[in-house]
Amino acid sequence: MAAVGGAGNGAGEEAGGAEFYLRYYVGHKGKFGHEFLEFEFRPDGKLRYANNSNYKNDTMIRKEVFVSPSVLREARRIIQDSEIMKEDDSNWPEPDRVGRQELEIVMGNEHISFTTSKIGSLVDVQTSKDPEGLRIFYYLVQSIPCAKLICNIPDL
Repeated sequence: MAAVGGAGNGAGEEAGGAEFYLRYYVGHKGKFGHEFLEFEFRPDGKLRYANNSNYKNDTMIRKEVFVSPSVLREARRIIQDSEIMKEDDSNWPEPDRVGRQELEIVMGNEHISFTTSKIGSLVDVQTSKDPEGLRIFYYLVQSIPCAKLICNIPDL
C-alpha cells in the first residue's frame, strides 16, 4: 500500500539535497526456503546488499559499501525522472505464492512505500488494473540495480 507522508527520522542530509533513502526487496518462499534480493541506499551513503539463495545450499551474501555523494545523486535522479513518487499501488497485484516486491523511498519530506507481486514480464504489467503505474514501477526496479554498473560501485 502506497503511503505518503513526512519523513522524519532525524537523519542528516546528504550532499546534493535533502534526505534520501531507498530500499528494494524481491523474494519468495519456495522449495528452497526464503530466497530474496534486497538492497538499500541510506542517507549516510551506505549501500547495503543481501542476496539469499538456498539453491544447491548457497549461503546468504551480505555486503556493505559507502558510495560517493555523486552516486546518491544519480540514484535520486533516477527516482525523480521516473516520477514513481506520484504513483499509488492500490490497484497493483497483491503479493502471492510467486513472490513479492517492496520499494520504499524517502526523498526530502516525501515517503512512499509500494508492495506488489513479482512481475514476470510486461504482459503481467499490461494486464494489470493499473498498467501505466505498474509500468513505471517495473522499469524503475530494473534500472536501479543497473545503477551499480553505471556508477562503478565495487563488486558486491
